[in-house]
Amino acid sequence: MYRSDNVFEFIIGDIVNIKEDYIVIQNSGIGYKVNTSINSMRDLEVGKKNQMLYTQLHVRDDGLFIFGFTTEEEMDMFNLLLRVSKIGPKIGVGILSTLTPNQIKLAILNKDLKTLCKAPGIGKKTAERIVVELKDRIDQTTILVEDARLIEVESNNNSEAVEALISLGYSRYEVEKAIEQCDVNNMDIEDIIREGLKKLSKS
Repeated sequence: MYRSDNVFEFIIGDIVNIKEDYIVIQNSGIGYKVNTSINSMRDLEVGKKNQMLYTQLHVRDDGLFIFGFTTEEEMDMFNLLLRVSKIGPKIGVGILSTLTPNQIKLAILNKDLKTLCKAPGIGKKTAERIVVELKDRIDQTTILVEDARLIEVESNNNSEAVEALISLGYSRYEVEKAIEQCDVNNMDIEDIIREGLKKLSKS
């Protein structure tokens, strides 16, 4: 059972490592393991100095876990998602790795269960709970309407190519970052994989 303790509001330090689902940030000689989303990882790179991460400490029976994000918006959405019954920090991070806060807000207001179900661990019933329990908590004035088109997160081809590259031994972070650098419009799966491999081989 998780309990949230707001001991660390934020950490400022140097990024020394980026793993599959967490980063290591060094502050005053201590390396903090911070669980974060792929969206936050995209803002980071190893060696980046004086990076601020908005953080939250969660206490569980088997240890202490820090969750953090590069923006307050993502942290606020993380906290909002944790209000939903049966959604814990791990699932919350998974949702934020799949969708941006703005996309999540749009999906909730539009009752777009299909989009919410793109996140790992989110089935139809959980998506319905997210909509029902959070629809009245969404501040519509913060939504970027012009970004509504982004609700179509990835084409099936893109998603399948990402999974194929991960199966070759690359981390999701590495693959997502490589695919982002490719112009995948109108590409089929094979082309996306080929271009992704080119980027990954240079990294």
